[in-house]
Amino acid sequence: MDTTTDPTPTRRTRWRPRVAPWSLVIAAVVVTFDQITKHWALNALGDGREVHVVWTLQWNLSFNTGMAFSTGEGLGPVIALLAMLIVIVLIVSSAHVESKLARFAAGLLIGGALGNLLDRLFRGEGWLHGAVVDFIDFQWFPIFNIADIGVTVGAALFATASLLEGRRLDRAAAAADAAAASALDDADDADDAAPDAPDDADRDAEVAVAGSPTEVVADRERDEPR
Repeated sequence: MDTTTDPTPTRRTRWRPRVAPWSLVIAAVVVTFDQITKHWALNALGDGREVHVVWTLQWNLSFNTGMAFSTGEGLGPVIALLAMLIVIVLIVSSAHVESKLARFAAGLLIGGALGNLLDRLFRGEGWLHGAVVDFIDFQWFPIFNIADIGVTVGAALFATASLLEGRRLDRAAAAADAAAASALDDADDADDAAPDAPDDADRDAEVAVAGSPTEVVADRERDEPR
């Protein structure tokens, strides 16, 4: 009995989470820009002054312990935990998105959620009890920041990408149905165009039974009385 074993070691396949590099790059840009502008706002507007920019837009420092656009005050820890979960889900799911627009939107969403999450983690007296720094003030709209813009624009683009992808799938399904119907029509036309004459096998069978024309004539001459 052969007891030799294969010396080649067996490789074990390990599950590795996939990520979308393009989405992570967009997220990193959003987080960086968000934190830089918040650092500037804390230093430039920390004395309570307001800086007019254009029309009703002004820079006005504000701190938010709630949700985006200064809503949900006092729910900071709960919102922070939800933000962590959302970031994880977005990072994992973005790798399974084929649309470039959807991946770009996922990057904006991830960056916006991370930007405000960092504030809740490190800009307060306790962990998850920090306040989000807001400074973009139109005076007729809740004060917000760059991270809020990333979340809002990312959500809008993600919805648009989903709508476009749905339409693309509908067009592809319609094209497949049309191709299948055309193939069926071609098959029916081919069947209708086929001749009703007997095929070669039938003709050969008839000749085998009756004999060739020459043999039939010879038999008739032989049978005629002389």
